[in-house]
Amino acid sequence: MRQQQRDTAFTEYVSAKGPWLRKVAFLLCQDWHRADDLVQNSIIKLYVQWPQAEKIENLDGYTRKIVVNAFLSEQRSPWWRRVVLHERSEAERGPAAAAEPEAALDLADALAAIPPRQRATIVLRYYCDLSVDETVLALDCSTGTVKSQTARGLEALRRAMEIDTGRSVSPHESGEFIEARTSS
Repeated sequence: MRQQQRDTAFTEYVSAKGPWLRKVAFLLCQDWHRADDLVQNSIIKLYVQWPQAEKIENLDGYTRKIVVNAFLSEQRSPWWRRVVLHERSEAERGPAAAAEPEAALDLADALAAIPPRQRATIVLRYYCDLSVDETVLALDCSTGTVKSQTARGLEALRRAMEIDTGRSVSPHESGEFIEARTSS
């Protein structure tokens, strides 16, 4: 009976948080199919740890950390370096492309162009709205690393947006683009 209650609680949690986890995963990897795989692998890891995880005060943070770690681990694997992904069609770019097509596509391309660790930091800081300290915990690194990765990531994002759009993008605008990209 107790196992059935745990399974029910787990199913309710995953059902409620699934779309959010998928969006976070997409922002990290820039591919909906890969995002689904990341979320699925993360859900399996969460299920294995569920008896301990359900007692954690910040379960969303714990789950988000599993997704981020799965993404970063995948990026480091030899398999990932050998796989050549196909060019994404506009339909695969996601639902946000319909709301503001140019800004959404520019941001998706710019996010895809920055290194994975910087992308993870940008997504956690500006999409998940985590503080520096919360990001330190999520990435299991130092405060200085989060700050430098954020600064480098924003600079790389600005450069990529400048190249894609042909105009300079201010730091404030890059935050707006992130909001525009993820609001759908």
